[in-house]
Amino acid sequence: MKFFLSQFIVLIFLLSTPTKAQTNQDSLPKAQVFKSVQTLKTASQNLKFNTLAGTMELRDEKNKPIALHGFTAYFKEGGSKDRPIIFSFNGGPGSSSYWLHMGIMGPKRVVVNDPKYTKAAPYTLENNPYSILDMADVVMMDPIGTGLSELIGASKGEDFWGVDQDIRATSLFIMQFLKKHNRLQSPKYLLGESYGTFRNAGVMNYLLDRGFALNGVVMVSAVFDLRTLTFPPNDDLPYVVHFPSYAATAHYHKQLNATMQNLSLEDFLDEVREFTENEYTPALFKGTSIGDQDKRIIADKLVKYAGGTQDFWLSANLKVKAGEYFNALLKKEGKTVGRLDSRYLGINENLKNQYAITDPQSDAISPAYTVGFLDYLHGDLGVSKELNYKTSARVASDDFKWDWSHRGNQGWGTQIAINTSLDMASAMSKDPNLKVLIMNGYYDLATVFYGVEHTITHMNLAPEIQDNIIMTYYESGHMMYIHEPSMKKFKTDLANFIKMTLN
Repeated sequence: MKFFLSQFIVLIFLLSTPTKAQTNQDSLPKAQVFKSVQTLKTASQNLKFNTLAGTMELRDEKNKPIALHGFTAYFKEGGSKDRPIIFSFNGGPGSSSYWLHMGIMGPKRVVVNDPKYTKAAPYTLENNPYSILDMADVVMMDPIGTGLSELIGASKGEDFWGVDQDIRATSLFIMQFLKKHNRLQSPKYLLGESYGTFRNAGVMNYLLDRGFALNGVVMVSAVFDLRTLTFPPNDDLPYVVHFPSYAATAHYHKQLNATMQNLSLEDFLDEVREFTENEYTPALFKGTSIGDQDKRIIADKLVKYAGGTQDFWLSANLKVKAGEYFNALLKKEGKTVGRLDSRYLGINENLKNQYAITDPQSDAISPAYTVGFLDYLHGDLGVSKELNYKTSARVASDDFKWDWSHRGNQGWGTQIAINTSLDMASAMSKDPNLKVLIMNGYYDLATVFYGVEHTITHMNLAPEIQDNIIMTYYESGHMMYIHEPSMKKFKTDLANFIKMTLN
């Protein structure tokens, strides 16, 4: 009897003692969500939103917790499950979503002195009439390493910090969020900015392959082919696709002859596109075999369309990198123009430099966005002040390093020249109902509009889905939503896109 009693006690002890897996699970940091009610005033109504700000436990394909993913979600009070939902994020890679959040997507926006420097605090936060919240619920996502996101368990940064790792993690969050909040049947959209568009192209295909079809994808200041930005050795493409943005910048700052300046921006850029395609590109293709006379002819036309002098263009062999251009254009005036928005002017700190050492646009607005958002996060949204919001993974983590390798589609295998337009083309071909809106700033020297145009025309889409890509343009830069006329156009274009995709 004593033998059976002792066995029984041991059994009870084993059943009541947590296993190692249970102990590890219990010791993991827990997701936290802070609830509030936010309002948005429109011309015809006052809307209320049940708002969640915090983290959601992210699990891998085997249901193992791998991270706490940061987000802020706005759900319209009384809204139905049929209401559209937009997942939105910025880029970097390694940026949180506070730029889009406080610029255009949220119910409040930070007011800046566009296109000049915004003075120090107090900053103005005001009702955002250009938010799409009147038509759709919005989820602002902060990728792992940014915002309130945290690694948990055995996870490492390298599990998330890379092209394919990031596409997977973003997709896992979206799928799990939709299930958790009963929004599987909602019309679904992605809206990403900058590297967020590069991410979008991969996520739209990743989701579709797992049975999650999207109604639409919005690309703000897009890039899909990294060659267009990186100026690899002996590659003419980035010089070609940057040139129309150089021209737009020179036109804005009145650095051209009267004939060019008197043209509207659109008419001027049409002429620039024609020159770039039919004269500039063939000249660069010749390399050093181009004759001296032909080289001078091209240099004179570069001056005509993008300013500078013949000597400047000749000494550069007709090819000028972005950093060189926005450092050189107004050097005589002691100024440098913005990379993210070339309407912005800053003081050239060292006139002997070949490249600009700062970005006036970023300098001009970053403090207002950073402090304005943190005030909103801990004030209006009620997020604990004990939590540290990371605006950038690059600043928050010493070991942040991005893996740029990517598994391509259509039999390309691992790509060397990274290009996610292959993923986008695959998704659009497998789902011919899927539509894409691409928003381009003419004065964006970070992700240039002609580079996007080149990529789109080289995606080899079937004729019947070519028109599923809609291009819109704004007389502003990378963050077109800091320019009030462009904010209005942004809202109109996005609203029309959503209506079209719902019909």
